[in-house]
Formats: sequence, C-alpha cells, structure tokens
Amino acid sequence: MTVPVFLEFLEQTVARYPGEKVVMILDNAKIHHAKLIQPFLAEHRDDLTLVFLPPYSPQMNLIEAFWGWLKRSVIDHVFFHSVAAIKLAVEAFIAMVNTTPNTTRERLCMGL
Repeated sequence: MTVPVFLEFLEQTVARYPGEKVVMILDNAKIHHAKLIQPFLAEHRDDLTLVFLPPYSPQMNLIEAFWGWLKRSVIDHVFFHSVAAIKLAVEAFIAMVNTTPNTTRERLCMGL
C-alpha cells in the first residue's frame, strides 16, 4: 500500500460514515504516519481517531492471527492447480469466518 492509497482509504471511510466517530487500530507502518495524511487527519480530528499498536507487538495485531489461521486452514500442505482454486478456498474460509463471529472473536482475541 502507498501513502496516496491509504489517504484515499481514509477519505472513503470518513465519507461512508458521515457524522460518526471512527476509530482505527493500526500498526506503525510509515504510511500511517506520513506527512501527506497529516492535513487530512487535522481536518477530521473530530470524526477520525488513529490508535497505534506498540512497536514490535504482532501478538496485538489481530490481522497477524487471522493470516496465520487462514494459512494453516487453507494453504498449508495443499497444492492448488490454479489461482482460481486458491481464490475459492480463501473465499470459503472468509465466508466461514463471517458466519461464525463468536467463534472468530474467541479465536482471534485469545490472550488479549
């Protein structure tokens, strides 16, 4: 991801939730702190708050747990004959995650 892409994401997020307070939990990637996004953040300080995880804390970054779960459940020790087959397997996993929110929350938030 690039800084302009991240800025566009922030703009779309604020536009999608007008008048609501949005809080994003982010890692400390350089793009999340870039000078280019600072004017936007200052302009939207009442509707958008960025909360940064401590450096070197992958155990607190739920996406890391999600990627590991996906890898172990879908990709590990499997040979896919096509990119389309990989896509279908990943989509099925995401559908399962989306239909079992309590199980997903318990699995990803263990230890937090």
